[in-house]
Amino acid sequence: MLRQHPPDTCLLPARAQPMDLDPYLTAMQATALTVAGMCHALLGSIKVPLARHLQIDEGKVGGLVSVFGFTLIPMAFAAGILADSQGKQFVIVAGCGLTIASVLVLASVRNYAMALISVLLLGTGWSALVNVLNALQGAAFLPLREGAPLSFAMNLGDFIFGMGAFAMPIVVAWSLTRFQLKGTFVAFAILIAAPLLLTLGVDWTPHLPTEAAATVENPFAVLLGDRVVLLCCIAFFFHVPVEASIATWATTLMTDRGVSEKTTSTMLSAFWLTFTVSRLVAALLMTQQLEHLVLILLAVLMPAITSGLIFSRQGTLTCNLLLVAGAVMGPIFPILIALMLNHVNQTNEALGGRAIGLFFCIGGIGWALIPFIVGQLAKKTGVQKAFCVVAGCGACLTILTILLNNH
Repeated sequence: MLRQHPPDTCLLPARAQPMDLDPYLTAMQATALTVAGMCHALLGSIKVPLARHLQIDEGKVGGLVSVFGFTLIPMAFAAGILADSQGKQFVIVAGCGLTIASVLVLASVRNYAMALISVLLLGTGWSALVNVLNALQGAAFLPLREGAPLSFAMNLGDFIFGMGAFAMPIVVAWSLTRFQLKGTFVAFAILIAAPLLLTLGVDWTPHLPTEAAATVENPFAVLLGDRVVLLCCIAFFFHVPVEASIATWATTLMTDRGVSEKTTSTMLSAFWLTFTVSRLVAALLMTQQLEHLVLILLAVLMPAITSGLIFSRQGTLTCNLLLVAGAVMGPIFPILIALMLNHVNQTNEALGGRAIGLFFCIGGIGWALIPFIVGQLAKKTGVQKAFCVVAGCGACLTILTILLNNH
C-alpha cells in the first residue's frame, strides 16, 4: 500500500537533495537523450530514400510510422516492470542493444517485412530508453544546479532530446550524400554505441532495484488508485495529442491561409526550434515555487492558442500562433512528469519505473487516438474546424492541471 502523507503536502515537490555528480552518468544521459531524440525523428528523416529503396508507397510508409507509435503502448509497461525489477542499467543496455539491432536491420533491409521487424525493434528499444532516461534525469542533472526542482532536470534533458530530433533530418541529409542509405544506418548504429559504452563507467549502486518493488501487490492497481498519478497520466493523454496534431497539420493550416510552401517549411522548423528552446529557458528559470503555477499558466494558454488557429483567417497570424504554440507546449511535458515523479518518490519510490510506463502508455493511447479522430474530421469539415477537438483537449488539460494543484 502507499504510504500516507498529509493532504496539504502530498504534491509539494520534493526538495532536491544534495547529490554527488557522477560525470559518467551525466555524459551517458546526455548522449543517450541525443540518440533517443534522433531515433524519434529517424523514420521521418529517411522515409523518402527508404520508400525509394523498398519501392513502397506512402500508405506503407505510414504503416511503419504507426507501428513505431503503437509499440510504445505495450513496451512502456514492459520497460517499467523491468526497470523496477531488474534495474535501470539492464533496461538501458537492452534499449541501446535493440536500437542498434534495429538500425543494422534497416541498413540491410530488402523488403517491407524486414522493415516492419526493424521498426518493431526500434520502437521497443526506444521505449526502454525513454522510460529509464526519464527516471535518471534527476540523478544526472540536478547536481549541476544546487537546490533546483526536478522540473529543471526534466526540461534540460528534454531540451537535449529535442535537439537530437531537430538535428536528425540535417544529419541524415548530409550523410546520405556521402555514405548512401546503408552507410548512414551503420554510422548511426556506431553513434548509438556511445551511451552504451559510457554505462560501463557509471556507478549504478544508487540505482539498483529495491526489495520493496517485489513486495507491492498489484503495483499497477496501486498506481491507478493514486489520484495524483492518475491525474498526471490523464493530463498527458490530453496534452500529447495537442502537440502531435499541431505538428502534423501545421503546414496545412498555413497553406490554407495562403502561406507559400517555402515559408511553411521554414516556419515548421522554427516551430520545432521554439518548442525545444523553450525547454532550455524553462530549465534555467524554473524554481520550486513557480513549478506548478507555470504548468497551469501554460495549460490555460493552450485552448486559447488552438482556438486562435481555428478562427484565424490570416497567414501571418497563423504563423505567429504556431510559434507561440511551440513556446507554450515545450515545457508542459517535463513539468507534468516531474510532478508525478516527485509524488511517486514520496509515496512509493520502488514503483517509479512502472509509474513512468503507465504515464507513457496512457499518453500513447491519446497520441494514437486523438490525431486519428482529427484526421477523420478534417476529411469532412477541413483541418481548422477539426481542430475543435484539439482545443477541447487543451481545455481538459487545463482542468486537470488545476485539479492537481488543488489535491
